[in-house]
Amino acid sequence: MKLTDIRDNDGARKSRMRVGRGIGSGKGKTAGRGQKGQKSRSGVAIKGFEGGQMPLHMRLPKRGFNNPFAKDYAEVNLGMVQKFIDAGKLDTSGTLDHQVLKAAGLARGGKDGVRLLGKGELTAKVSFKVAGASKGAIEAVEKAGGSVEVIEKAQPEHEKKAARTAANKAAKSN
Repeated sequence: MKLTDIRDNDGARKSRMRVGRGIGSGKGKTAGRGQKGQKSRSGVAIKGFEGGQMPLHMRLPKRGFNNPFAKDYAEVNLGMVQKFIDAGKLDTSGTLDHQVLKAAGLARGGKDGVRLLGKGELTAKVSFKVAGASKGAIEAVEKAGGSVEVIEKAQPEHEKKAARTAANKAAKSN
């Protein structure tokens, strides 16, 4: 075999269809666009256009609000934590944080960390290191002899700026 013998496999490089190049090409005359009408002309972009009728996306009512600054927490209930401890899937000797809970299959998702919720009973003495916890969850963990450490996440830049602005206004008014 020589370098001159090397070729692509058959059909590996397909040349584009040249439309409007005569009847013999198979895509001549109207170039596969049919006859007449807006779509046969150039420069047409009709996405969601319904011929002048009010389009569906404009007829339907707008609902709700999508907060771009919302936090995404993986919510974990104390009852499920106890269930996993009883099943031997969680080790209570160390601190339970996001990585440990995720590895056990308790915390799904949650790019901003874990939020501990107080649904269910907790009897084991466990220490948690989480991004957030409800009052009931903290009380239940401390009642069982454990502890909850809430991590303070780094404040986003827009929140820092808003806090600085508020502080400056307060200082000026005094």
